[in-house]
Amino acid sequence: QMLGRRGGDLSGGQQQQLAIGRALVMRPKLLVLDEPTEGIQPSIIKDIGRAIRYLRDQAGIAVLLVEQYLDFCRELADEVNIMDRGQIVHTGPAE
Repeated sequence: QMLGRRGGDLSGGQQQQLAIGRALVMRPKLLVLDEPTEGIQPSIIKDIGRAIRYLRDQAGIAVLLVEQYLDFCRELADEVNIMDRGQIVHTGPAE
């Protein structure tokens, strides 16, 4: 059903998943994700979090996550850098 659809016809969550999938085809050692939760419904955000955890823990891919939701980041990150108006205001463990 999805095979014939164009990327622009997908929902926001589906587009985000497609973008991650396209990046993974290249078998990267580092995956850079820029606000993967933007405009995504909460149930899909949890799926994205589980996928990121799997990539990090099972596939051994390092993930650089840029995200506005601190709780989402803290669940996934080992370390965080918090920025305010382009300046790093905090660096430390995600705990």
